[in-house]
Amino acid sequence: MFGIGPLELVVIAIVAVLVFGPDRLPEFARTAGRLLRQVRQMVNNAQNDLRNELGPEYADLELQDLNPKNFVRKHLLDPIEDEVKSVTADFSDTSATPQRLPAGAKPPFDPEST
Repeated sequence: MFGIGPLELVVIAIVAVLVFGPDRLPEFARTAGRLLRQVRQMVNNAQNDLRNELGPEYADLELQDLNPKNFVRKHLLDPIEDEVKSVTADFSDTSATPQRLPAGAKPPFDPEST
């Protein structure tokens, strides 16, 4: 959860008890829970409003898709990876494996490749 381990959660809980005291800690936790619920509801409403305004073409829109890194990966890199996988599947024929040259033999040379 948020990159926080169990030991860190224990430390945070101890600090919270020391700072807020055991009397005010339940009230603070309740307020934080309400705030988190309201923020989550606002995000969901904004996402639904965005989907409704953009129309049915964007019904599968996720907010993570608006991140430039995810956008590039989804729309540019994924199709390339799919194409590479299909091309490499064509060359997976093991009957045409290259043979080693005998000792002292010169490798083939293609003057147009350099």
